[in-house]
Amino acid sequence: MTDGATRSGDIVVQVHEQLREAILSGDVRPGEKTSQAELARDLAVGRTPLREAVRMLQSEGLILAEPNRRVEIAKLSVEDAEELYVMRITLPSLTPGDLAELEGYMAQMASLAAADSFFLIRAPHRAFHERFISGAGPRPLRVMSELFDHAERYRRIYGAAAPDHFGRREAEHRAMLDAAARADADALAQAVAVHYVRTALLVSQALDPDHQLERLRTTVAAVAPGALYAFD
Repeated sequence: MTDGATRSGDIVVQVHEQLREAILSGDVRPGEKTSQAELARDLAVGRTPLREAVRMLQSEGLILAEPNRRVEIAKLSVEDAEELYVMRITLPSLTPGDLAELEGYMAQMASLAAADSFFLIRAPHRAFHERFISGAGPRPLRVMSELFDHAERYRRIYGAAAPDHFGRREAEHRAMLDAAARADADALAQAVAVHYVRTALLVSQALDPDHQLERLRTTVAAVAPGALYAFD
């Protein structure tokens, strides 16, 4: 590969990451329809790397294709949010080294929260959840990581990642980690389910207070019935 081709590929990666972050953070609003030219102007990037980045984001389900080089940012819905949490309920297989790393991510999140740097918590938070499922293998980890990012759009836009919720999320993370350290599978299943149910409830109440999350309730009843109290 030539140096020019390498630089071009690097630019595409940078534009993909920039646009992806704008979508995940809500800077580009869900359901927004625009042209690739307008996106390129707003993001101050070239049209060619933007076009390649858009194709990549289409494959991730974050952008929908439209005729004439127009794009639509994937919409958010309470049904989609519920499905994300249904799919993410899984149990980890952790080593002592994993537990030490998880403690480190917990400490990073607490330090950033104390400094009011809540936007930066996303990186250790993502790493925390990825480490929990790292033993599942590369393919499930790849799928679950993508689901995490889709759920991140809901958390940011509908308040589940807000500073006033950090204390509760921190307590839920601690319950997950403590159960894993004790190798208590039942307690771990319950802690993971409670964490996702409470986050899903925050999102669904903002989107559609009348939605009952029945699919998520059915999944929790099968995997961790002791966590059903989190719906109350």
